[in-house]
Amino acid sequence: MIERRLFIAGLGSAAAWPLAARAQQGGRVRRIGVFTNLAEDDPESLLRIAAFAQGLAELGWSIGRNMQIDYRWGEGDADGVRTNASELVALAPDVILAHGSVMVSALLQVSRSVPIVFASVTDPIGGGLVASLARPGGSVTGFLDFEYDLSGKWLELLKQTEPRVKRVAVLRDPTTPASIGQLGAIRSAAPSLGVEVIPIDVRDASEIERALIGFGREPNGGLIVAATSRSRH
Repeated sequence: MIERRLFIAGLGSAAAWPLAARAQQGGRVRRIGVFTNLAEDDPESLLRIAAFAQGLAELGWSIGRNMQIDYRWGEGDADGVRTNASELVALAPDVILAHGSVMVSALLQVSRSVPIVFASVTDPIGGGLVASLARPGGSVTGFLDFEYDLSGKWLELLKQTEPRVKRVAVLRDPTTPASIGQLGAIRSAAPSLGVEVIPIDVRDASEIERALIGFGREPNGGLIVAATSRSRH
């Protein structure tokens, strides 16, 4: 886990070094694409834009002097996302910063050659965005927003809080790719803790209520609610 964290932290340095070098060299104006999963008028979008511009400025990049940024937004349906992805790639950017798995997947459907740096992606391997964490391969690299090993720690904390727990339900949305990795980490930790893990797949509030009522009929039970894209936003 430490090695993985060091690798992820190193991504920023690996990406920043060539950018900084080019900024010092001058030459043509570089083009950066930004494909975000938020609407243009979302307050968080403004914060992201400001932070991104500040980070680039610290590396010697200035809008209008040696770079320009083209933004596309993630609001709307799937067709709108694909259209925005195509428009952004058509601008021939030197690199694209993409927020979220949906944005990265849409870009990869358009081009496999444009360099993409992602943020706010939970499971790049499960989502087919990279081959592995150590060797992403292709044109995509970036930053994880969740460490799956933490899911196993949830089970340890639950057992420490209530040692009598023998059965643990994992409430999850099966349509969320991240839930696969989270459930796997929880199951890996279960044998050493003497706990049976029971995944409960739910998609709406009515399913949650029925599932929990059924699970609660047996004693010595505990509950873990897996993180999903809906619960984080």
